[in-house]
Amino acid sequence: MSIKTATLNGVATIEIARPEKKNAITMAMYAAMGEALRAANAEASVRAVLITGQPGIFTSGNDLEDFMQRPAQGADSPVFEFMKALHGSEKPVVAAVTGPAIGIGTTMLLHCDLVYVSDEAKLAMPFTSLGLVPEFASSLILPSLLGHAKAAEKLLLGDPFGPQDAVDLGLANAVLPAGEVVGHARRIAERFNTLPPAAVRESKKLMRRAVSERVLETIAAEGGVFRERLSSPEAREAFSAFFQKRKPDFSQFS
Repeated sequence: MSIKTATLNGVATIEIARPEKKNAITMAMYAAMGEALRAANAEASVRAVLITGQPGIFTSGNDLEDFMQRPAQGADSPVFEFMKALHGSEKPVVAAVTGPAIGIGTTMLLHCDLVYVSDEAKLAMPFTSLGLVPEFASSLILPSLLGHAKAAEKLLLGDPFGPQDAVDLGLANAVLPAGEVVGHARRIAERFNTLPPAAVRESKKLMRRAVSERVLETIAAEGGVFRERLSSPEAREAFSAFFQKRKPDFSQFS
């Protein structure tokens, strides 16, 4: 299994562990992460969740080959179940970004409560370059957080950005040396052992109350367009170019 889970000292850890594929996420991995999040919320002894990757890589995003063979067909597909589980987590979620975080590797951070990034991290949401559209409510959250112009750089142009940019833009809490980011994030997660759990849960719920329904609506709306785009000529050209290791040609499209 390419997702490792463990619970220690009140922290449920979800580790993306497929370094040979740059931690690219398959549908089976989404299912495992969704189940791990639901289990952590149901376990009274768990006070926080830690999501991390492997040394030098957080995740390169979707496994495109798996994604084309097993596209998300509806709201109950593993990827959308994972999105709902992460967004709906009642317990605080801490992310340790151990390296590049591409696509959903970046958008999932928008649904974590505390985010710590390695000084080796690179973040990017290159959806349009694949003929696709933003996902995980990023089309709602990023313009609200960054303003339209900055969000357009990230979502329309797909411009990558570094760890300090992530902090400056409000997407992360701090940049740490690569060898220290997981340990620091774990120590932060363990701090919730000393705090009253119901007060933490209710505070998190209040912080997200105003936008939670809109987030779920946006995830559904994005998902519908995303599924349509997967079979579009633009996406077919982008994916063919990716697998053939060439530059895509969008000049014939209008």
